[in-house]
Amino acid sequence: MMTAVDDDVALYRRHAAELTRYATALVGPTDAPDVVTDGVLAAFRSPAWPTVSNPRAYLYRAVFTAAMSAKRSDVRRLRREAAVATGDVVAAHESSADAQRALQQLSPQQRAVVYLTYWDDLTPAQIAELLDVGEGTVRKQLARAREQLRRILDGH
Repeated sequence: MMTAVDDDVALYRRHAAELTRYATALVGPTDAPDVVTDGVLAAFRSPAWPTVSNPRAYLYRAVFTAAMSAKRSDVRRLRREAAVATGDVVAAHESSADAQRALQQLSPQQRAVVYLTYWDDLTPAQIAELLDVGEGTVRKQLARAREQLRRILDGH
């Protein structure tokens, strides 16, 4: 007899690889596994979890939330480190034509939309459902991301 925990474990195993690829696009390969773990555990602990009608979409949103939390933590840590740095002036790095660096300059939601569009080959409607936003929001974020990538990669 399968329990709710068994069901959750099976669901995690079914979606772990795709969630990790998604998290990699959001936070990079080093932090992606931790972000997935944090997001999935938060989802499973949520009081709403037993009533979720689309578990896959809920897990994508939970991973996105965990990624944003990780990014905020990184920013706070970098600020603390900069505040205690000993007189070394670090020059701002120029943006690189490297695609990964260009993607990192997008907002988290733009990176998510770009990833789901080009790597997972999802339609705007599918992305809107996964991220729990309107389809118009997805299209707008994708257009803004494309424009920003164009500027970055063209060196403007």
